[in-house]
Amino acid sequence: FAQPPVNDPPAPSSRPARRGVNLRALTSWVGIARLFAVVLSCLAFSLVASTGHFGGPYGTWCMFTWCFCFIVTLLVLLLELLELYPMLPLSWDDFTSAFSMLAALMVFTSSVVFPSTFISSPCNTNLCARQAVATTASCLCFLAYAVEVSLTRAKPGDISSFLSTVPGLLKVFEAYVACLIFSLLDGYNGKPGLMWCVAVYSICFIFTLLIIIFTIGRCLTYIPCPLEKMLVGYNFLALLMYLTATVLWPLYSFRGRSRPDPCGPNCWWNKCLGVTFLTIFNLIAYLVDLVYSTRMVFVRAPP
Repeated sequence: FAQPPVNDPPAPSSRPARRGVNLRALTSWVGIARLFAVVLSCLAFSLVASTGHFGGPYGTWCMFTWCFCFIVTLLVLLLELLELYPMLPLSWDDFTSAFSMLAALMVFTSSVVFPSTFISSPCNTNLCARQAVATTASCLCFLAYAVEVSLTRAKPGDISSFLSTVPGLLKVFEAYVACLIFSLLDGYNGKPGLMWCVAVYSICFIFTLLIIIFTIGRCLTYIPCPLEKMLVGYNFLALLMYLTATVLWPLYSFRGRSRPDPCGPNCWWNKCLGVTFLTIFNLIAYLVDLVYSTRMVFVRAPP
């Protein structure tokens, strides 16, 4: 009997699979918070740019913050809308969590620095009105990023995305506060106590930044030692180092020196006082980080 003809399998199509449009990137609560952040950051830097009064380091920082957050948030929305983010060689959840935390901190700083530097009382001119509206938009933009951080934060017990956990978010906070400290450092050469404090800020910043970069770049698997226990040890050492800086910085900065009169924004006294408070903030952050990291490693949830 004749064999029935065998049909050859169809040749695979040479065209790449078309990616769809993920409308949930815009309609979910996280997407709505990002849309608000895009609109509000654009409104803030547009109003300030229309005034033409944003010169100097503080004004430049505020404009950079609003523009940077606007561009990156818009890019995140487009990548999620077109579903192109899986093509990137990074951990997307870690990246978006770290960026939203960083953007919240940056916009919060700008919302405080800009009005204190550029808005004067009484505010009864068109220029001042635009600056006030820009400040309001910046404050609302901070709230939008804070909502995104709270929505994307990992639930207790979920460690699939490290930078969305409390220790991961604290890592971003610690690195940002260290950057603020660096911007205020002035006149520490020749004083061993202050130079030790600067070394503490630099060493902790470098290690914290490497942890963030390695996490986003999916390079933590190449570390030969257990990551969780290494983080506990690092947080403990960083806590001890910041404890010494919390004592030594005000001791060597203010000993035998009185506050000058007048003391403007660039006064050494204000800068040293700012470094003192930021050092205390990072000390508390490393303490909380150590507590959470220890609980994640040594305290296991019951099955």
